[in-house]
Amino acid sequence: MEIKRYQQYKNIDDYIASAPESVRNELEHIRRVIKKAAPKAAETISYSMPAFKLNGVLVYFAAFKDHIGFFPTSSGVSHFKKELDLYETSKGTIRFPLDEPIPYKLIEKIVKFRVKENLAK
Repeated sequence: MEIKRYQQYKNIDDYIASAPESVRNELEHIRRVIKKAAPKAAETISYSMPAFKLNGVLVYFAAFKDHIGFFPTSSGVSHFKKELDLYETSKGTIRFPLDEPIPYKLIEKIVKFRVKENLAK
């Protein structure tokens, strides 16, 4: 799968439309989960990736060759460390392999956590 990095996207619709067809449904589903968990968050493109902002950035997500990257900042990763044992993580990144089911309920929990965190600022 070829992902165009650092392309200028107008919005999340544009990003998803430019992604390989094989991953578009997953990207759109993640988008819906985020919107449901953070209905007041604004959609944007930041660092050439879809992002949601509410009192600052909540989360980013993006398609890669073998995974979908979900970027809930370092606090979003550390707070859910036990639930993320099955996934490759780094400081602010979670990698969901494309050959496994995407954990949409976990994404929802992480986004709700980030909303509370950002609103407490």
